[in-house]
Amino acid sequence: MHHYDVALKHIATRPGSALLSALVGKPIVRWLNVEAPKVTNVRRDLLGESDDGELIAIEFQSRNDKALPLRVGHYLYGTALRLGGRVARQIVLYVGSARLRMADRIVGPEHWLRYRLVDIRDLDGEVLLASGNLGDNVMAVLTRLGEAPDTVRRILGKIKDGPAGDAPEAFAELLILAGLRKLTGNVERQAQEMTLGPVVRDLMKNEVFGPMIRENLAKSWADGQASGRASGQLQLLLGQARKRFGRVPAKVRLRLEAMGPDELTSAGLRILDAQKIEDLFV
Repeated sequence: MHHYDVALKHIATRPGSALLSALVGKPIVRWLNVEAPKVTNVRRDLLGESDDGELIAIEFQSRNDKALPLRVGHYLYGTALRLGGRVARQIVLYVGSARLRMADRIVGPEHWLRYRLVDIRDLDGEVLLASGNLGDNVMAVLTRLGEAPDTVRRILGKIKDGPAGDAPEAFAELLILAGLRKLTGNVERQAQEMTLGPVVRDLMKNEVFGPMIRENLAKSWADGQASGRASGQLQLLLGQARKRFGRVPAKVRLRLEAMGPDELTSAGLRILDAQKIEDLFV
């Protein structure tokens, strides 16, 4: 998950986190530094202990991975071996943009393992935004509330009105996590409008967050360029299709809108010889 896990860990371990309360249901009194078993691309995110002695493991997942249940089993039992047989309660928080398509269990002939798999979109964004914890406010951008046009501005307002000492870190986390929803450019633009520009410039110099933010802004710019190019190609192709075949059916338009720049280029070449509009997808 690269930069995102850094921001997510910062947010989840802040005292008084409403996000943590929604996931765990009890406070974590201490975080444990336990090395996870070594597997390719495997990283334990957070392992904490509640005041009643329960171990709770929290993993963040930004993409669908069919091997997730096996990795969770590896985490749990591998960590238990390092902790004298204590098995943690496992929670996985999915923060990706694609629809959640992963299983929350492993069922075999003589074994069974289940863990809690939470899509962040199912959490109440308004509760997170109403929290006095800036980390919770930032996480609201990943919920369904993040799709509302005024959510970024509301989060920035919380950061601007919050403790001055906490603003730079919270703003950095927002810029980083906004990349998961392709909102980084929107965050930067609205921050400038709300006179948060100096905070952005100071963060660029930060040794930890600066490189992450520059990378996210560069990716946002590239995505915007690709999106603009694809939009132009789509309009040109639709115009050609209408001229060649008449009305473009809604289902055809939807398929074309789902194409990237390279696919639209190929469809544009196929239209020269197409006998019917469906030939664009051959």
